[in-house]
Amino acid sequence: MSNTLTGARASDASALFISDLHLQAAQPAITAAFHDFLERHARHAPQLYLLGDLFEYWAGDDDLDDPFNREIITALRRVSDAGTAIYWIAGNRDFLVGADFAAAAGVTLLPEVFVTNIGGQRLVLVHGDAQCTEDVKYMEFRAMVRQPAWQQQFVAMPLAQRKAIIAGMRENSRKDQGAKTMEIMDVTPQAIADLFAQTDTNIMIHGHTHRPALHLAGATRRYVLPDWEPEATPPRGGWIAIDSAGVITRHDVRGAVIS
Repeated sequence: MSNTLTGARASDASALFISDLHLQAAQPAITAAFHDFLERHARHAPQLYLLGDLFEYWAGDDDLDDPFNREIITALRRVSDAGTAIYWIAGNRDFLVGADFAAAAGVTLLPEVFVTNIGGQRLVLVHGDAQCTEDVKYMEFRAMVRQPAWQQQFVAMPLAQRKAIIAGMRENSRKDQGAKTMEIMDVTPQAIADLFAQTDTNIMIHGHTHRPALHLAGATRRYVLPDWEPEATPPRGGWIAIDSAGVITRHDVRGAVIS
C-alpha cells in the first residue's frame, strides 16, 4: 500500500465512489470519517456516487428530522451546494430512501443498474446485492421488499413500528449470515457476466460484499468497494476515484492509493 497519493488523486478526480458505510449514531468513528471524506475530498470532486448502504437502515422519508439523519443530510447538502453532483443507488439497507430525502440532501436518485461515461470510460454501477444469486433466501426477501406495493404498505405503518420491524430483520440477518459461507454471500460469476453483457460494458463498480478488490477477467474489470470501520485493525474503508483521463484508483480510508 502506498503512503502517497498517485494517479487519480481525490483532489483531481472527476468522480468518487463510496458504499457500505452503514452510518448510525452508535458508530461515531465511521460518521467522523465520513464527514472528513466529504470535506477533504468529495466537495472538491465534480461527482460523488453513493452506491448503497450509506445508512445502517432507512425506515422512510418521514424520519428526516431524526437528529442523526439530519446531520448526514446537512453534510451532503453542503457538498451538493458547493457544486458536487451527488448520485444515489439504493442498497439493501436503505432502499426506502425517496424523493423527500433526495430533495433535502441535494442528491439524484439513480436506478438499480446505472451505466455512465466518466473520463472516457463506460462503466456500470450497482450496489451488488442483486448479483448474489446463490443466496436464495436473500434473493426471495429482496424480491418481496423491492415491490412498490410492499413498500407502500410498509411506510404506511407508524414510524416506531417500522423501526421495530427493521431491528428484528437486522437481528435475523446477523443470525442467517453466521450460517452462510462467504461464497454464498458473494456475487456469482454468471450474474456478473450477464450484467456486463446486458449493459455492454467492461468496467463495473459495486459494494455490498465487504470484500474490496479489483477482479480482472478477460477484458473486464470489476472494482469492489470496502465497508467502513476506521477503528478496526487494520482500518477499513475508502473509495474509488476516476480522473478526467479515465484513470481509476482505489483509495484507503486515509486517502492513500492502494497499489
